[in-house]
Amino acid sequence: MSDWQPHTARAREWFETLRDRICAEFEAIEREAGSDAAFEYLPWNRETEDASEGGGGVRGVMKGRVFEKVGVNVSTVSGEFAPGFAQTINGASEDDPGFTATGISLVAHMANPHVPAVHMNTRFLTTSKAWFGGGADLNPPIPYEEDTQAFHARLRAACMAHNPTYYDRFSKWAEEYFFIPHRGVARGVGGIFYDHLECPDEAAWDRNFAFTRDVGEAFLDAFPAIVRRRMGAEWTEADRQQQLEWRGRYAEFNLVYDRGTLFGLKTGGNIDAILMSLPPEARWS
Repeated sequence: MSDWQPHTARAREWFETLRDRICAEFEAIEREAGSDAAFEYLPWNRETEDASEGGGGVRGVMKGRVFEKVGVNVSTVSGEFAPGFAQTINGASEDDPGFTATGISLVAHMANPHVPAVHMNTRFLTTSKAWFGGGADLNPPIPYEEDTQAFHARLRAACMAHNPTYYDRFSKWAEEYFFIPHRGVARGVGGIFYDHLECPDEAAWDRNFAFTRDVGEAFLDAFPAIVRRRMGAEWTEADRQQQLEWRGRYAEFNLVYDRGTLFGLKTGGNIDAILMSLPPEARWS
């Protein structure tokens, strides 16, 4: 298949719909906590060196009583990778550096240290190939086994509905990917991570798109339930300090190792949207 534009448009429509549903659910949680916090949305356009159309996106951010800072971004961009970077991307090369990319990216940093932070991202990219990628992972400063099991169980169910090998493969990939080598520790308690689910034909695209939608549904089902379970818990200053130190490690991973951060910076993305994953406060002892 050579014309992926209709497929990119369909994926973009899903990512935008998922964003709207997630943001509505997070705002509902804030109202339950007696807060009137709401998302603020800022559209942006991707700048290109030759002034050609490069796409853009919308950055949504909310700062409230439960969500100390949560960002939900949807972007759809196109253009050419820079020489050198192109050869690191599936299906791209210096001779064929063109790409399109559409996706949703979410990071939530919570006010209560007993509520886990979370990351979720799903995306569809085209170069000379076309593929889906993404995942979700839970990042608690104070882990609770009940929360970890519930999060993984919902992702496992989404995976098993499509391929019996997916959960084992993608949860292991998450363990390996969301790891901070210079500290020798995991970023959180895992989840799933997948990439290069290639679409050589229409049937493969339909399968991979359906799976990617179910990952989004699993996140929307699992995470708000965990937030509601923990957001009223009492916490101490020691708990807050533990949260701030953990956030420092989260920032280290995102700035040093995260593929999405590098991709955004290398492709002329919106800096504020790319770095919205960083916590509002952190500490290093």
